[in-house]
Amino acid sequence: MSCFLSNSSLGKKLVMSVTGCFLVLFILFHMSMNVTAIISPDGYNAICEFLGANWYALVGTVILAAGVLIHFLYAIVLTLRNYKARGQQRYAVTVQEPGVAWASKNMLVLGFIVLAGLLLHLFNFWAKMQLVEIMGQHTNSLGYSPADGAALIRYTFSQWYYVVIYLVWFAALWFHLTHGVWSMFQSVGWANDTWYPRLKCIANIVATIIFLGFAVVVLVYFLCPCITGAC
Repeated sequence: MSCFLSNSSLGKKLVMSVTGCFLVLFILFHMSMNVTAIISPDGYNAICEFLGANWYALVGTVILAAGVLIHFLYAIVLTLRNYKARGQQRYAVTVQEPGVAWASKNMLVLGFIVLAGLLLHLFNFWAKMQLVEIMGQHTNSLGYSPADGAALIRYTFSQWYYVVIYLVWFAALWFHLTHGVWSMFQSVGWANDTWYPRLKCIANIVATIIFLGFAVVVLVYFLCPCITGAC
């Protein structure tokens, strides 16, 4: 079984599908949690405190990091294998095949953008929240409590350049998910003629919900600071 998952293209795609499904579920959870910061900053902070440096949160963080790493590494391996298999065809004039989206041909590039955004997000939030608690400190470099996520969101998105960077990140994530969500079902054999258009529609809906959920938090904290308790 391990040889199948590591050596065959089908096995690698299956690993990509499983890790991708896990990551999409986490993103949906994270997006829902962030929306709470608009409805109730205090409620959001209570969630942040619950998901601090507790053992279950640390276990979840390790599993999540492993999922991201495996997904990204397998994506690189599959892309390089596909690139090598095409041989001289890669030098031919590229023609957009019917029904093939732009995102499907640029998944690795989009993946790099998503990964870069994730690293920035870890610097802006995880390093000033959970990591601070792990190190046994009571305040982060900005002077906030590591459980005061609402204040950290307010500070980060009071700066216009972070607003722009995050919106670009969310847009790349949208493109990545519009292809990735239906592709993971295709890898397990669900994308037949009947289900293909349905899965494409589901992928677009899921990607749009995630994009809007994350983007609205950024824009509300940037445009309406009084709503978030900054006034």
